[in-house]
Amino acid sequence: MSSKAKSTRVDNAYDRLKSEILKGELPPGFQAPEPDIANRLGMSRTPVREALIRLEADGLVGLVPRRGAKVLPICSRDICEIYQILSALEALAVRSAAGKKIESSATGAIRDLLDQSDEVLKKGDIEGWAVLDDRFHRWMASVSGNRRLEAEIGGFLDQIYRANNVLLRLNKAPAANAADHRKIYEAILAGDAELAAETASVHRLNGLSRMKILLETCGLSQV
Repeated sequence: MSSKAKSTRVDNAYDRLKSEILKGELPPGFQAPEPDIANRLGMSRTPVREALIRLEADGLVGLVPRRGAKVLPICSRDICEIYQILSALEALAVRSAAGKKIESSATGAIRDLLDQSDEVLKKGDIEGWAVLDDRFHRWMASVSGNRRLEAEIGGFLDQIYRANNVLLRLNKAPAANAADHRKIYEAILAGDAELAAETASVHRLNGLSRMKILLETCGLSQV
């Protein structure tokens, strides 16, 4: 197998497994040996093994000797730490983005996303809103122009994606003020770096406060 073909197979295995984990199709606690996972994907063990190593580095699975891989839950402490880190990293991202020239096609797409977010909230579709919320936060990272920063934020968003879905369904509403998204977007376009950064940071910390309350109220230590 050529190195390019191997890389493609590893990427495919990684993408499929990651998608199933984030969607909850492979729930926290799911465990299977490598051959079973390879059979599930219809692939050989080698690319699956390398994909699992990447997922372990992402904090999504744990590799257990002779027992394969286990999908990891995210505990309340993890959520607190990640939200605190994101409050700083996302503030940095939007501060960097403010005043940068952003393609009109990209700004139009985000305006459409924000409009769509408003519509799904009116319908009470919190699961649909959670998907759009994740897309907006990834956009915030991408417009920073800093690839390493974008990758770091993306990794943390992956880790809390499942937790957000579970807790937002319990909350039946966004954890923080949904209008903050539009405020951040407009501050970036206006070149107001401080307003964008402050709004992004407070938005994430307010979300964390609500998540803590939900965890305590529901008696959950992990999701």
